[in-house]
Amino acid sequence: MRDIELQIEDIAFGGKGVGRIEGKACFVPFTIAGERVRVKIRREKKNFAEADLLEVIKAAPERTKPQCPYFGSCGGCSYQHIDYSHQLEIKARQVAQALRRLGRIENAPMRSIVPSPNPYAYRNRITVHAEDGVVGYFRRDQHRLLDVESCPIALPAVNAALAELRASRPRDGHFTLRAHPGPRIFAQTNDPVAEELARLVGEMLPPPRDLLIDAYCGAGFFAKRLRENFDRIIGIEWDRFAVAAADATATPTETYLAADVETTLGRLLRENEPANVSLIVDPPATGLPVGVRNTLLHSPPQTLVYVSCHPATLARDLGELQQKFTILSVTPVDMFPQTAEIECVVHLQNVNQILSAF
Repeated sequence: MRDIELQIEDIAFGGKGVGRIEGKACFVPFTIAGERVRVKIRREKKNFAEADLLEVIKAAPERTKPQCPYFGSCGGCSYQHIDYSHQLEIKARQVAQALRRLGRIENAPMRSIVPSPNPYAYRNRITVHAEDGVVGYFRRDQHRLLDVESCPIALPAVNAALAELRASRPRDGHFTLRAHPGPRIFAQTNDPVAEELARLVGEMLPPPRDLLIDAYCGAGFFAKRLRENFDRIIGIEWDRFAVAAADATATPTETYLAADVETTLGRLLRENEPANVSLIVDPPATGLPVGVRNTLLHSPPQTLVYVSCHPATLARDLGELQQKFTILSVTPVDMFPQTAEIECVVHLQNVNQILSAF
């Protein structure tokens, strides 16, 4: 382990600053491009190194004071030391870099990143852990709990629930605390940004609006907001509890299937004229499975809207889908301020549909 001075040149996806020692990348958390820092090398490999920040020798103008007393120890947030407007610039740049480096997509049609109205106090739910009387989050890079009295990125109602939980001396385990009542199924975490995301997706689905297939639909977050615009909606979701929640408020035009997307989507696209189908995909961080990507290449719908929570898998998938789709726009969305997470919505259109317009 050795101490060195380092110039930070960039911020990698995941939130760590990147400098160079002897030609190889060195990753340092809690730093900003343009800063001169002193670090302690704690891990060194052939092609990269990792270091801990000891001192900021020359601070970037974007550096700011974190609002959380646990920042740096807690494993949740990565960017509280960075002014929010600069966080947005970093995330937008990281999306473009991923598309270029991993998807071989040069000059992607990037739109401005959608900011969160509230950089703090936005999370409508958190999951905390309890063990031996300690209630909180896991420490950064350690499987040890950090005792947390309040979380600045959570809504006040969530922090009130956290205070109640702590006072109850809970049993060991994990607990999800929510600001809103309802079924315990996946839902978007930042309410105002989620509504803007739904609005953007709706704008990307032009006529004809015969059939919307909402893959990985959850409880119908997109489908419910768009059902007035389509003659039919079919949602596909493996979680039967989410499907039951979607069915509970379904209109006669909505059908929700508790099924595997990989096996079901191909059948639906074969049974319906692709030119009349609009498709939303909102997969987990692993992106679209190979089978789904192959289905979209063999039976491309008229319009595809891809909602992603991981730029790297998004870039991989778009690199393949370009064979049959044109990328009309890429819009980063900041669902999780202060963290390194990036949401993105991409508007694609069947190449044949574009060619037929000329």
